[in-house]
Amino acid sequence: MISTIAELRSFLAKARSEGKQIGLVPTMGALHKGHLSLVEACREECDLSVVSIFVNPTQFAPGEDFEKYPRTLDSDREKLATVEADVIFAPSTEEVYPPGSSTTVHVAGLTERWEGATRPTHFDGVTTVVMKLFQMVQPDRAYFGQKDFQQAQILLKMVRDLNLPLQMRICPIVREADGLAMSSRNAYLSTEERRASLVLYKSLQLAERFLAEGILDADRIRLAMEAEFSSEPLAKLDYVALLEAETLNEVDEIQSPVIALVAAWVGKTRLIDNLWLRPAPTTS
Repeated sequence: MISTIAELRSFLAKARSEGKQIGLVPTMGALHKGHLSLVEACREECDLSVVSIFVNPTQFAPGEDFEKYPRTLDSDREKLATVEADVIFAPSTEEVYPPGSSTTVHVAGLTERWEGATRPTHFDGVTTVVMKLFQMVQPDRAYFGQKDFQQAQILLKMVRDLNLPLQMRICPIVREADGLAMSSRNAYLSTEERRASLVLYKSLQLAERFLAEGILDADRIRLAMEAEFSSEPLAKLDYVALLEAETLNEVDEIQSPVIALVAAWVGKTRLIDNLWLRPAPTTS
């Protein structure tokens, strides 16, 4: 395990001089099978896999769960050994944010809506720390999960806008057997809340069924998704949205693939999920 930028750069310089392709999987630890699937994808495409573990303070607003966010470094190291991650980079806060740090990265437009409306400082924290990790590692490829769909789109735009010399890989959501999207925050849920949390995926499946039945009206699908939450008293809906993926603009009618997003509080835990909705091809 490496904890300083200097040691990391020295190690990677040797690998780079040998012509090795370097992949980066940024995480905040508390790893689950979703994270491990990213490492596996990285190992398939790259000669060297770097997994960062850093609970980033700048993406948490006051009153959010920074202090109680699970920190399970020993367990994470054991899990990463099972997928043969090559390098674990676990820096301190002071290593990532030297005293006096005041520079941030802001992606205008995509960051103001949806998750950005609920957590207005969140995405600047994400883009800033990811840019820092890109500078530290200088990867050829970087791997992120689809579950944080808006985050992924923002990072894709950051990479394009700043002409960063790396390829982005957005990997599929990994779900529990009952459909719940894997998340480090699932550990906060009580037994009853865990059951109630399935309403997120059920609402997405409902949208998928509507589309399969030929219903293309986005408002009708949104209303049905919202109504699904009325039957689950432990869940408080934040939003549902049917969006054009790259712009994150809402659609009126589903004529091409769109992304359905949902966010809700289950007890004191905020969960997000999403699903691609693809209309059946028309026959002439």
